Amino acid sequence: MIVAFGTYDAARHPRVGVLVAGLRAHGYRVDELNRPLGFSTASRVRMLRQPWRLPLLVLRLLTCWLALVRDDVGHRRAHGAPDAVLVGYLGHFDVVLARLLHPRTPVVLDHLVFAADTATDRGARGLRVRLLHGLDRLALACADVVVLDTDEHRALLPASPRRRASLFLRSRPLNPEEQRRSTGQGAVVVPVGAPEAWFAAARDDGGTPAGADPLRVVFFGLFTPLQGAVTLAEALADALPRAATAGRPIVATLAGHGQDHDAARAALAGTPGVTWLDWVEPAELPALVADHDVCLGIHGTTPKALRVVPNKVFQGLAAGCVVVTSDTPPQRRLLGDHLELVPPGDAAALADRLVALTDPAELAAARRRAHAGRDAVRPAAVVGPLVDALAARGVRP
Repeated sequence: MIVAFGTYDAARHPRVGVLVAGLRAHGYRVDELNRPLGFSTASRVRMLRQPWRLPLLVLRLLTCWLALVRDDVGHRRAHGAPDAVLVGYLGHFDVVLARLLHPRTPVVLDHLVFAADTATDRGARGLRVRLLHGLDRLALACADVVVLDTDEHRALLPASPRRRASLFLRSRPLNPEEQRRSTGQGAVVVPVGAPEAWFAAARDDGGTPAGADPLRVVFFGLFTPLQGAVTLAEALADALPRAATAGRPIVATLAGHGQDHDAARAALAGTPGVTWLDWVEPAELPALVADHDVCLGIHGTTPKALRVVPNKVFQGLAAGCVVVTSDTPPQRRLLGDHLELVPPGDAAALADRLVALTDPAELAAARRRAHAGRDAVRPAAVVGPLVDALAARGVRP
């Protein structure tokens, strides 16, 4: 039995749901002890920039932790100790509580993002970043197995992360088994994948029939530098008028709000065929994306943008879309045969590819490539490395 534990929000951040579904597909029993914190990633980053907001985070975290402790005690009384504890995405604090509650149980941390790396990508500098580096190291020290999404992120792991040191977590010495685990932290790469809801949303007809107008393009996200929101806006500002002039129009839906939203809107000011949606409920997002022909991935040039394969790439494929995203090593390596790749930060190249996809033959070929990659992003497929890591520690279905 595995316990999925923490303050994660699977509706906002579906990664933990993918891991849970994938493990269950492999025969594991996974029980969830979950008390969502209620803050988005953007809210947490905003708190880091505005320290006076941090007491609200601390109060909410402590409230959730008290409930988690009660849940954990009740679960152990009813079902016994778990074979492993899986701490969900954004679990930098939760993993400390999980380690304290389960000192002898393998703890798996889904470390999808490094706190310092994410804050730096969004403009933070100085002391805050150094503090977040410390938070990353503490979280890693509490885990037996660290799950990352790309080899590039695995390369960010400290060479010798401080393991569950008795200095700050216990007073007694480690027993032989704990000492064995402390000498070599496991790190496995598990692609983000897509929840089953995205596959269910895909239309049976494969999308708009080839040759039908217009070509429908969608982007959804937080408009961060990683996503290259301004680049994609400039590309659409170029592509939409060109396609209309050629008699093969493009329409675009841009959903979300965030750091570069205003700049993206300015780049598209006066461009016809663009629909802006400031918010889409998570449960409604798969159907919205599936109603389009092309899903835009990321197009940023920040260091983090070159290290990730984002949610929207997996979700766009699952929803039956052609996915146009940046040609970066992790994206090419993992799904390159199924994506339409353009150079990062190159608005002209992105515009050219979108205009090319208005050709029925080009769109049909891109759809075939995308469809061939859908099974690779299902939960059962992506969790394979984690299943192997658990089996190596004696945790089996």
